[in-house]
Parts: sequence; structure tokens; C-alpha cells
Amino acid sequence: MADELQCWRCGASLAALRLPIGRTEECAACRSQLHVCRMCRAWDRARPKQCREDDAEEVRDKERANFCDWFTPRPGAFDAAGAAAEAAAKSLADSLFGKK
Repeated sequence: MADELQCWRCGASLAALRLPIGRTEECAACRSQLHVCRMCRAWDRARPKQCREDDAEEVRDKERANFCDWFTPRPGAFDAAGAAAEAAAKSLADSLFGKK
């Protein structure tokens, strides 16, 4: 289903999650926080503050839970290509600098 919520980090289904998403909610699969900018309909890398909502206060860390009143979960927040690129970059960094 195209409108099903997925975790923004791992792509796991969030169908079992009760809405609205609370500030402390986490993905059952990867334990990532879910009330984050990256999971919001207003998140947009190309916009100032990376947010389409002009009245929203700036949130510096887009991947950590916040108190934004404009938060609305976005179906399709998971970016498979971006996740693959991030994993490849991390793997390369680990091979260059040694895994910690």
C-alpha cells in the first residue's frame, strides 16, 4: 500500500503503530526515533531550515525526536537509494579508518 507508514531509517512497516505518533515512539525494528523531521510531511532538503512550514521553529538535528507542533507523519519517508548510499559510505569509511 502506497500510504503505509514506514520507518524513515530502515523501511520497516509502522502499520501496528497507533496515531498520532508520540514524541517518544521508536521503530520496533531499528529503535530509531520516529517523531523526527525526516519522518514529517513538511521535511524538504531544498527549503530553508529543510522545512516547508515557514512558521515552524528550526530543528537542528533532523534525525532526533523533537517537539514540533507541525509534525505529520509522511508515508514513503524511507529512501532506499539514500540508505544504500549511506551504508556504502559507512563501509568505505570503516575500511579506510578501521571500524570502531
